[in-house]
Amino acid sequence: ILNKSDCADENITKQWVEYYKKKGIRAVMADCKSGKGVAGIIPAVKAELTELLERRAAKGIAGKPIRVMVVGIPNVGKSSLINKLAGSKRAKVEDRPGVTRGRQWVKISNELELLDMPGVLWPKFEDETVGVLLAITGAIRDEILPLEEIAAWAMRYLIANKKEALQQRYEIAVCEDPYIMLERIAEKRGFMRKGEMDEKRTIEAFLRELRDDKLGRITWEMPYADSE
Repeated sequence: ILNKSDCADENITKQWVEYYKKKGIRAVMADCKSGKGVAGIIPAVKAELTELLERRAAKGIAGKPIRVMVVGIPNVGKSSLINKLAGSKRAKVEDRPGVTRGRQWVKISNELELLDMPGVLWPKFEDETVGVLLAITGAIRDEILPLEEIAAWAMRYLIANKKEALQQRYEIAVCEDPYIMLERIAEKRGFMRKGEMDEKRTIEAFLRELRDDKLGRITWEMPYADSE
């Protein structure tokens, strides 16, 4: 489930759907806030479990619900998605990683039960860029991150790919140096102290606005080249 699709570039999300399709993996675009695409999730689950359901029917098993584990990295909207499917607030939701602490079964209907799980991450990132991208999107707690490096990486990407979004949001001239860009944002927002940038305040504000989609719909990762 490609959740929070409202935050991502729609065309690139469609490319991801095709990428998974080529690998024989069913993928569904969804937005748990508006509900767009959510109606297609349960039919997709049933389609994926066709053989299981046929075996149950052949054995005369009726009324037994499908039980599905909901797994993903932190802060991707797993609990929000469950609540949307359930039509009520069953799972605790906050816009930060690590809110779901334990496992919880949520009954969606007589046919389906979902297991809400805490977010999971790899014990080690083989590619440092993976960790940076997760940090930008808020999947890793800011308290343990080098936020200056994360903000600089994000700024470089925006300078290269979303220059107009930077200009429109902050009304500043765009240059190639990410640190100068952060200083210009600080000046524009009044985050200066004795002529110097309040680094912590500026970086936190910049990352928060990125995560709140204030700079528009951004996809940070393209489908991999091995999709053939």
